[in-house]
Amino acid sequence: MSWDPDQYARFGGERLRPARDLVAAVPLASPARIADLGCGDGRATQLLAARWPAARIVGVDSSQAMLDAAARLGLDATWQCAGIDAWRPDRPFDLVFSNAALHWLSGHETLFPRLAEAVTPGGALAVQMPRNFAAPSHAALFDLAESPRWRSRLAGLVRREPVADPVWYYDVLASRMRSVEIWETEYLHALSGERPVVDWLKGTWLRPFLDALPREEADAFEAEYADLMAAAYPRRADGVTLFPFRRLFIVAMR
Repeated sequence: MSWDPDQYARFGGERLRPARDLVAAVPLASPARIADLGCGDGRATQLLAARWPAARIVGVDSSQAMLDAAARLGLDATWQCAGIDAWRPDRPFDLVFSNAALHWLSGHETLFPRLAEAVTPGGALAVQMPRNFAAPSHAALFDLAESPRWRSRLAGLVRREPVADPVWYYDVLASRMRSVEIWETEYLHALSGERPVVDWLKGTWLRPFLDALPREEADAFEAEYADLMAAAYPRRADGVTLFPFRRLFIVAMR
């Protein structure tokens, strides 16, 4: 999948708010080593560095374009181009942090135990993942990809439940961590622009569907999706489009 840092940053304030909430929820005074998995353009890493300025931070992401954007922030951090599924630290971290990244990976039944093992005793695993996949923004995208016109090329990209129920994550982590806190928050984003929900998804979940098609067909698919989003999320009289978005948070102490 190709990542466009500029497209992703179009709603930087709204995307960063869950990261702020996750950082604020971590009950560690002074972690010496922090891993930011799926660090992207480094904006969440910046929050980590601001809260714990003495920590040594490693930002891990599979997109070199995103890491290049992160490097331009001038943080005292090490940037590592690698997939989270292949990440094997040489020694545990005091804080393993991941904001809006792990939902891209399958195999959570093995991923989360492995991440728990990457945390030092007394350290924390802090994770935020979108759990908005039953909402029209995502469900309509999946339905469109499985429709007769597109299914032969796009149906294989559909993942309707990439994130499990909160109780599932509790059960996976409870036997490995001394405490597990899990909660969900639904943010109500007030977005501006002609088609903000489409533009939001173009920075994330819509991207692999567009990448799988030639340019002309990608434009046609995007236009169909835009019509669906205009109906599902109509602009209000004040020009604002309200976009509810649910996210799952986990803070587990080892």
